Amino acid sequence: MGQGLERVSPRTRARPGTAAGRARRKFLRFFPRGFQDETYVDWERGYKWQAHERWQQQLGESEYRSLLRAGRFAEIVKRAVAIESRTNLLFSFEKMALRDAVRTPRGARRFAEALYAFLHRSDGGAEAFDRWVEALADLPRKQTRVLTWPLATVFGFLAQPDRHFFLKPNVTRAAARAYGLELEYRSRPTGELYTGLLALARTVQRDLRDLRPRDLIDVQSFLWVLGSDEYD
Repeated sequence: MGQGLERVSPRTRARPGTAAGRARRKFLRFFPRGFQDETYVDWERGYKWQAHERWQQQLGESEYRSLLRAGRFAEIVKRAVAIESRTNLLFSFEKMALRDAVRTPRGARRFAEALYAFLHRSDGGAEAFDRWVEALADLPRKQTRVLTWPLATVFGFLAQPDRHFFLKPNVTRAAARAYGLELEYRSRPTGELYTGLLALARTVQRDLRDLRPRDLIDVQSFLWVLGSDEYD
């Protein structure tokens, strides 16, 4: 646990020095052409964008709404789980917990209706995120808990990467510190903390505007490169 992180405001807070510059140099050392680098697209962006495109094709707003009206909750769940399963964003225990939780008709309906409301009937802000988290917490639990930060943020990220951000807590917190920012964190997702996460992501996006990040996929990927052991 990072020193003092639990006591920091959910607003981002820059530290003095050249941390952001060092972060940029690290990213460009691996991907000299930045977000346009072919290797970057191959390693980081490509599969996330492909998942977003599959989401748009299979669970875009009109299709999702039609499935809800027809009561096809299990089909919505099936598509959402299948789209996510082709990424490496969730841990295997999280994938298993979700599959167990939505296997029952009640679990499938709760998940499908709550996710649609979060994506398409709200502004995606703190209160909307809290309602989505409440729905995840209410899902049937077999062995492993469903309510984790990655599970709470992955579907918004895949569906609407211009609005939503995906949080892997350890890597993202390490990246924020390396960048010169602090992010408040607690293990239970809340709308207040999610608002802080989005503020951090937008700060980094603005700082990198000369590299032309297209959306929060690029920001999440930048922070992953900065905080992950894969890029030491």
